Amino acid sequence: MLSLTICLVNWNTRELLAQCLTALREHGAGPDARVIVVDNASSDGSAEMVRECFPEVTLIANSENRGYAAASNQALNEAAAEFHLLLNPDVIVTPGAVPALLHFLREHPQAAAVAPQLRYPDGRVQASCRGFPSPWVVLLQMLDWTERFARSRSVREYRLDNWGHDRERQVDQPMASALLLRGRALREVGLFDEGCPIFFNDVDLCYRLRQAGWEIWFTPSAQMIHHAGSAIALLAPRERLERWYQGWAHYHRKHFRRRAGFFGFWAARVLLACAFAAQWLRITLRPGDRIRRLLRRLRRP
Repeated sequence: MLSLTICLVNWNTRELLAQCLTALREHGAGPDARVIVVDNASSDGSAEMVRECFPEVTLIANSENRGYAAASNQALNEAAAEFHLLLNPDVIVTPGAVPALLHFLREHPQAAAVAPQLRYPDGRVQASCRGFPSPWVVLLQMLDWTERFARSRSVREYRLDNWGHDRERQVDQPMASALLLRGRALREVGLFDEGCPIFFNDVDLCYRLRQAGWEIWFTPSAQMIHHAGSAIALLAPRERLERWYQGWAHYHRKHFRRRAGFFGFWAARVLLACAFAAQWLRITLRPGDRIRRLLRRLRRP
């Protein structure tokens, strides 16, 4: 069994992927690590670049975009390993970061996962960890009202407002942009749920790990640079909203049906469906200048 696999899912981020793989070549975990790239049918030459410039990398080139969850599972199933590092192509590994994460999991046998401190390219610390989202918090996010309720307890607990990502602690759900996972824990709870193709798959995995009694940690002893949201930014706003709601609806149905009871579950379901419809219409109608002009005329006395 390998000691470490480093798993990347790529979609049309060729230049960032090249930077990421170069950094891994220089600052990875050495010859015991196997780097696996799953390319989701990129149209920018990403797969060809990996073949030509990084022959040591295992490349899985999909003929269609299978989404993040399914592609990650392809990488995780490619080779059994003691540890698996999930890494986005827009993350740059710094010297010593991967060994620091490996050392942490070896020193904490009850930890299923550990995340590094992520920094923006300008050096600012990124808020990369969150609490598990409640339907109320998701509703505020859907309506873009989070800042209006920033002082509420549920929002503060979700955003971890009393913590600056500057000290080691247990967390609920770090970003999967850079996350080291213990292979034994993954084999126990299963891989990513492909019912959440892009969004909420990492939240679901962390929730299942915590429910199974495993710990999830954050440590600033390992730092990486993150060009946040590079692939997601390629999605059109309406598709991004649709994918986000698809992931949340699956996560909510899976984990809240029994917890919330019949009335609580369906009340949240209906409210969030209405909020989604309102945002979908806002995004869809925004470019329609003629429609907006028509609506203004109709409102005139």
